Formats: sequence, C-alpha cells, structure tokens
Amino acid sequence: MIWLVGAHFFSLLIELIQIGQLSTPDKDLEILVLRYQLGIADRKLNQTIKPNRIEKLTLAVLVNRLKFATNRSSNELRNSLRLFSPRTVLRWHNELVKRKWTYKHQNKGGRPKLSKDLEDLIIRLANENPRWGYGKIEGELLKLGIKVSRTTIRNIFNRHGIVPAPVRAGAIGWRQLMNHYKSQLLACDFLTVETLFLKTLYNFFFIEVGTRRIHIAGVTEHPNGYWVAQQARNFGWSRQERDTNFVYLIRDNDSKYTDSFDTVFETEGINIVCTPFKAPHANSFAERWVKSLRVECLDNLLVVNETHQRRVLTEYVEYYNSRRPHQGLNQQSPTPSPPPEPSGLIHRRKILGGIINDYFRIPGKNVVSIS
Repeated sequence: MIWLVGAHFFSLLIELIQIGQLSTPDKDLEILVLRYQLGIADRKLNQTIKPNRIEKLTLAVLVNRLKFATNRSSNELRNSLRLFSPRTVLRWHNELVKRKWTYKHQNKGGRPKLSKDLEDLIIRLANENPRWGYGKIEGELLKLGIKVSRTTIRNIFNRHGIVPAPVRAGAIGWRQLMNHYKSQLLACDFLTVETLFLKTLYNFFFIEVGTRRIHIAGVTEHPNGYWVAQQARNFGWSRQERDTNFVYLIRDNDSKYTDSFDTVFETEGINIVCTPFKAPHANSFAERWVKSLRVECLDNLLVVNETHQRRVLTEYVEYYNSRRPHQGLNQQSPTPSPPPEPSGLIHRRKILGGIINDYFRIPGKNVVSIS
C-alpha cells in the first residue's frame, strides 16, 4: 500500500514538472481541451464514477490548494470540477482532517460488562424461584457479595424473555385480566370533525371492548348534558334488544356527562368508571377507533354538513362492524358474516383468436359460458 501511494505521487510530480515547462498559452489551450473532453465524458457516462482512496486523497489536496491559492468559493470551483461537485471533494478533505486528529480512547466510560457466569446465575435464580422479583434477587446476590442493580436484572430478564415475578409465578397479569373481563366493559367518547365551512361537529359513540362493535349515538353541533343523557337512554333501549351484559362503563371527566347520564346506566346495573385527567390511554379502545376512523375515512374526504357526517359515519360503522378485519380479533370482524357458499369450479380455456371463455359450474344447474 505504501509503495502504491509513493508511485502515485511520483507520477504526479513528473506531470507537474512537465506542466511547468509549458508556456502560458499552451497551458490555457490544454486546459480548454481537457475541459471539453470532461464535458463529453460527463454527458456520455450513465453511471457514477467511484474513485479509490488514493485518487480521493490526491484530488482533495489539489482542490483544497486551488481554493486557497485563487480564493474561489465552492460555487466558483464548479468550472474546474466536472466529474464531482465541489462539496463532495471538500467533504473528502474534511474526512482526511478527521483521520489526522483521530486517536484511540483508552477509557470509553460506562459500566463494565456483566460476566457470563453472573448472568447465568441471575437467570437460574429467576427460573428456580418464580416468585422472586428484581429486589429479591438483588438482595440474594448481596448475600454472596455481588452488587447488581435492579435495572441490570430487569435488562437481563428482557434480553432472555423472562416475565416479571407475578406473571412468572402464575398470577394473572393486566393482559390476561383485560382478556378475561373485556366482554363486560363498555366505553364511550366524543369525536370532533371540522366541516367544509369550519363548523365543529361532535360525534358521540359507544364501543364494546370485547367485540369492538361500534354504536353511533348521535351527531350534533351543540352538545349539552340533556342531549348526552338522551343519547344514553336511546342506547339503553337499543341494548335491551340485544343480549348484552355489561358491568362497567369507561368514560372521561367531560362536563357533558351529567348525573342523569350516570343514572341511566346505574339503574341497569352498570358501574361508571372515570378515567384520570389528561390520560387518553386509559380509554385506549375508544381512542384507537377514532384513529382508525380518521385514517381510513375522514382524512380522505370533506364533510359538508351534519347530514353528510351522519351518513358517512353510518356507512363506515356498518363496514367496521360487519366486514373490516381486526388484529385483536384474529382478523375477524365484530359481527362475523357467514362464509360464502361455493359456486363450483371455474374452467378457463383459450380458443382460436385469443378469446377466453369462462365456464362457471353453478350447483344444481348446467354449465354456463361467458365470453
């Protein structure tokens, strides 16, 4: 590598001596000829030129010398650089400067890496004692004269897929709790939509957490406590037609939820659960449906008025409840539709002239051909 660099610079020195023997008109004419040839090569080449490290070094040094000798800016160097942009060549020079001042750090800082034997010991303690948490394992290690923080133990658990102590010991976790009681949960919330004429429409809806089924209670421009309570009564009457057994209703602390609203559900044996202030994740199922509605429907159209908004919501909710697959329901819709009946075999064949006839065999009927 050193001999290659030396040979390259020796040839470059010979070329510099030969150029120095030329007169000024000869240099100008040669520069003009070289520029014209580079212009032709730049137009004809369809691929990017990739110089090696030695060529980058030479070109970066020469361009940097030319820049300081002529006091040209980066834009003025474009007349001299045809194959590469001035910014690219100057970036190569900056990389050379960085390599000059690069030195190896003796101390990188940070905590030393945990030994493999100690990590295996922590995993063994977790597997053999499923009721031991981070603090318990930390205390047991202190008895052996080993000091390990709880954060380190937690990181080891995460790397090896070990769940925390209550779930590891067989106790029920939040995910199992929600999956077990989700059929008894009901949630409600408001959704605001801006119309074409900048009027705000309030959409009130209910969602069944277990089945993800959506019920649009109403759409209005001026909601109040009386209107919300009336929508709750209408939902209660429609719910009696379906065989549902909800125990809890999740709502936020909006002032539109009056005592009359809570009374409607409490008389039916449904307990009201209020989410904490400024905590939308506490009503995550309702918030996730709002996002789905906006991304799949409302962000792609302009709502004209309240009637238009009510029609849009009705059509989308019908699609959402009956035909939209859900990841949380194993790609099933909230209201599963019956599987389609098989219509028989489909036979295709090509005949003269490139015309394709499709034959559909319908059960109980003869073969029908459609061309």
